[in-house]
Amino acid sequence: MVESSRIETAGAVAANAASAVGMGPAPRRIGTGYSQFVGLMKLVLPIIAAILIALVVIWPKLQPIEEGFRIGISSISPEEAENLYMMNARYMGLDERNQPFMITAEAATQASPESDLVVLELPKADIILADGVWLALAAESGVFHRTDQTLDLLGSVNIFHDAGYEFRTPSAHVDLSAGTAQGNDPVVGQGPFGILRAEGFRLFDGGARILFTGKARLVLYSGFEQLD
Repeated sequence: MVESSRIETAGAVAANAASAVGMGPAPRRIGTGYSQFVGLMKLVLPIIAAILIALVVIWPKLQPIEEGFRIGISSISPEEAENLYMMNARYMGLDERNQPFMITAEAATQASPESDLVVLELPKADIILADGVWLALAAESGVFHRTDQTLDLLGSVNIFHDAGYEFRTPSAHVDLSAGTAQGNDPVVGQGPFGILRAEGFRLFDGGARILFTGKARLVLYSGFEQLD
């Protein structure tokens, strides 16, 4: 009896020791409830992913676009509202000899469609003669008279001839129909001949002839003497 009791006691001690070091009874098997949960997630997660992808594609189309140009309301005077305003304006025509000319401007303002005057910002006029000669005029501002096809240029007027002549003057009156231009303000010019200063100018035949008026001073390049 004593020996049997010792054996049982030793077995109990061994069982307690095994429990202390983690050698407990075998774990339980995973229940059917967990398996059902995993199966459900395999079905639900792809559906949720598809919905999120659809929202990423569709959502920007449902929201108003924040970038890009916006149309705002600005306060303008009644006079400005009544005027006709055009950006990058262009006008083409023919002179008395059926030679083409063109007027361009960064902006053009006209009081009404019936108005004869068109106010131009940074106007440029190009005249092409029958023999292919090209004449260009540019200024800070100008007024175009539609009826008689004349152009009044103001501020840093630049006249350029494709033969290499260039003249600068504060103002000029250009008759596009007749192919003439004139000015009564001081003129400074340069070209293959040299440098010229005068009190005015007259341009004929689209630049084929140029007459300098008033006191004129010409400084010729090498090989020529100075003329007064």
